[in-house]
Amino acid sequence: MTTFEPFRIDIPAADIDDLNARLAATRWPDELPGVGWNYGIPTAYVREIAEYWRTEYDWRVHEAARNRLPQFVTEIDGQRVHFLHIRSKYENALPLVLVHGWPFEDFTEVIGPLTDPVAHGGSPEDAFHLVIPTLPGFAFSGPTREPGQAATERSAELIAKLMAALGYTRYGAQGGDAGSFIAPQLGRIDTEHVAGIHLNDPITIPAWGDDGSAYSAADQEKLAAMRDWSSQETSGYAGIHSTRPQTLAPAIADSPAGLLAWILDVVNTYCDPAKPTPDAAIDRDLLLTNIAALWFTNTIGSSMLLYKESGQWGADVPNSGVPTGVAVFPGNKTVRGVAENQNTVVHWSEFDRGGHFVAMETPDLLTADLRDFFRKLR
Repeated sequence: MTTFEPFRIDIPAADIDDLNARLAATRWPDELPGVGWNYGIPTAYVREIAEYWRTEYDWRVHEAARNRLPQFVTEIDGQRVHFLHIRSKYENALPLVLVHGWPFEDFTEVIGPLTDPVAHGGSPEDAFHLVIPTLPGFAFSGPTREPGQAATERSAELIAKLMAALGYTRYGAQGGDAGSFIAPQLGRIDTEHVAGIHLNDPITIPAWGDDGSAYSAADQEKLAAMRDWSSQETSGYAGIHSTRPQTLAPAIADSPAGLLAWILDVVNTYCDPAKPTPDAAIDRDLLLTNIAALWFTNTIGSSMLLYKESGQWGADVPNSGVPTGVAVFPGNKTVRGVAENQNTVVHWSEFDRGGHFVAMETPDLLTADLRDFFRKLR
């Protein structure tokens, strides 16, 4: 029988002091003048955020806020799983599992609107019970202990078992980034229990041999850009994660400034392209809270393993037949033809603001689209 233990975040004061001391002692590199973001994230910008992290950001405030949410830990097949479980006061609410990607997707801003829609402009029929797991290898789920445990396929198996252990026989799933692999995989392995799948900016990689000739002109443009992606500077982080994650790990596990630079550069690549910096797209404290969680738990190294261990990149995955909704945001690289081949897409939305981290950038749009999509499936 699966047991669930209540969980509270309680980072030792010594760890906070150590973080601040490391930030203060950072040895900063030289920087060429006038190059902006062309050589990667500007060191001047990283220094600004690092100084704010050290002198103004208050971890305890955000730790306390997180601890007001019901959190639990359990063990499934030998893997520790941390999760939030927020039940709506409306008993007929639809259970919904929200699945994050790398390095994070913070769902705290949508919890209220999804669980208590009446208080946030919706109707009782729009209510959800929420399950928000932390993927293996990330933060409070702790590092993985054997090869393969960080794979997206494995995460889907653990989440399906978690939902069953919680007693949910019919539920929806939402995911973006790595979650856009995990949520559809739930539909394939737990088809009879998954009512619907909602994806934001899903990663769509055509199967080997799919030249895209049957797709629209817009899709073919995206496919051409995708084929060229590996030669572009934006793919550098993924190349390292998927080939040499352990080589990078000591550097960003030892230096909070290095961790900050690495993550913020990726956020900048995929957040709303209309925003000049990551903290213009996402609240600065929200960013730092999620980065700090990876720092304090020393899980940045294990979090990257999903790139190395997952087998769904470019795989010829079957369509589960589960009704699927897709929401795409500015800067997305989603190829609609591929999405429709791999999923039974019955809902497609396009937005003119927001980005890859939709729950953190435009939680109002995610809330509205989830309500609209699942309203037809209840």
